[in-house]
Amino acid sequence: MGRPMARNLLLAGFPLLGWNRSALSAALTEGIPLAAGLEDAVRSEILLLMLLDSAAVGDTLERLDASLRAGQLVLDMGSSDPVDSRERANRLAARGIGWVDAPVSGGAGGAAAATLAIMAGGTAEDFERARSVLEALGGNVVHVGGPGAGHTAKVVNQVIVGITHEAVAEGIALAEAAGIDPCLVQRALRGGWADSKVLQDQGRRMIDRNFAPGGRVRTLRKDLLMASALADRLRLDLPYTREALHLVEELIARGDGELDMAAIYRLREPSSHSGPS
Repeated sequence: MGRPMARNLLLAGFPLLGWNRSALSAALTEGIPLAAGLEDAVRSEILLLMLLDSAAVGDTLERLDASLRAGQLVLDMGSSDPVDSRERANRLAARGIGWVDAPVSGGAGGAAAATLAIMAGGTAEDFERARSVLEALGGNVVHVGGPGAGHTAKVVNQVIVGITHEAVAEGIALAEAAGIDPCLVQRALRGGWADSKVLQDQGRRMIDRNFAPGGRVRTLRKDLLMASALADRLRLDLPYTREALHLVEELIARGDGELDMAAIYRLREPSSHSGPS
């Protein structure tokens, strides 16, 4: 996600230096100016973090801490824990450093096309500082509230995504078991109330049994665990979220944790496609 986002920022005219926690081949970073080290990267006015999870953000901020200075803005665009985000925002604000949590939805395709959905949390002032950067990366940028609100909205997004994957898997399994071409069903539902990007894009993966990793099962588990923790703190019962998490954990137990989220279909796939008796 970070590499296509970096390229879009360069196309939009932003000066940029890239840095990765692990070494990448020259082919992967072609066209992206790279910092010689973290000490060079940290001199930037805006520090955009696109990392795996909240722990990775915490580790990176710890490494950056001694070099951060008042007036900088930290922009966390990965999927982090909202509680961590609020704590980080408060800690940085005490030093005169801005914070915006602005996770994204839309996958690698949205990152490449600069059409990501971006949900941003932070003060109004910090959001305005980040707005031009965010609008260069996304087709829909919404300031949803104070620090942590962006990551809370991403948790909501992942609840819907996880449950919808299961619904699409069940629908396609039912069509196949009933002897109906699921591709035709997919076409027939386009534009109706059952339609969604999950049905069209991930449904195609399910039909083709193409589970090459995009959004990984293991990553969805991390997001659904955050959703469950948030629901527990709010004393809210989310039974379908629990079921989606159970399915994801079942896939991981089977050794499918590194596959695409569409692999949920493996738990619903009919044993025979010969049609009804």
